[in-house]
Amino acid sequence: MPADIGTIEDWIFDLDNTLYPASAHLFPQIDRRMKAFISEALKMSLEDAFTLQKKYYRQYGTTLRGLMLNHAVDPDNFLAYVHDIDHSVLSPDARLDAVLAKLPGRKFIYTNGSERHAVSVIDRLGVTRHFDGIFDIYASSYIPKPEPAPYATLVARHGITPARAIMFEDIHRNLKPAAALGMGTVWVRHAENPAQPGEDLSHCRFITDDLIDWLEQIVPAGARG
Repeated sequence: MPADIGTIEDWIFDLDNTLYPASAHLFPQIDRRMKAFISEALKMSLEDAFTLQKKYYRQYGTTLRGLMLNHAVDPDNFLAYVHDIDHSVLSPDARLDAVLAKLPGRKFIYTNGSERHAVSVIDRLGVTRHFDGIFDIYASSYIPKPEPAPYATLVARHGITPARAIMFEDIHRNLKPAAALGMGTVWVRHAENPAQPGEDLSHCRFITDDLIDWLEQIVPAGARG
């Protein structure tokens, strides 16, 4: 258990594959719809669309950013289409609900997706009541993680003191700007997004394979049920 966990005032959570496990297979629905959107919008095969999708993701941080810069794609149309998915694969998570209730301070969601999608996810998980705000791709002016600028905007908008905040992410490189600001960081790793051999992970203060288990272990003893 981190000795200084009692100093945390703000808890910042990524959404997809972090608040819910990658094993829920929700994000693959989004992935497929991105490919279909690109295929239709740019009049290319699904195979070529998938190649471009992943190229832009690697180059720009999100596929959307690449489409906006290179093809003037309307972000509203893109986000509405790719997030039109079946959220019912998620179920209320009593353990997550319970542990979030015991964490002192504010909780935020910081996502490269849309607020609409985030609301759908946390409603299905049954944890909406715990969150004080959602910082989405619109709030970041379409600049995705891990670009540093939106992290600074998030901090300023919500009056967050980085030294008293901690961020959770399934994509470890998205924790680098948070660490640079002085936040605590937790990489919620999974098999679909591993680190490369020899990759620098010094910006990940903690690493866990199970978000809820990690949170349950650090809940202040007096707050445990």
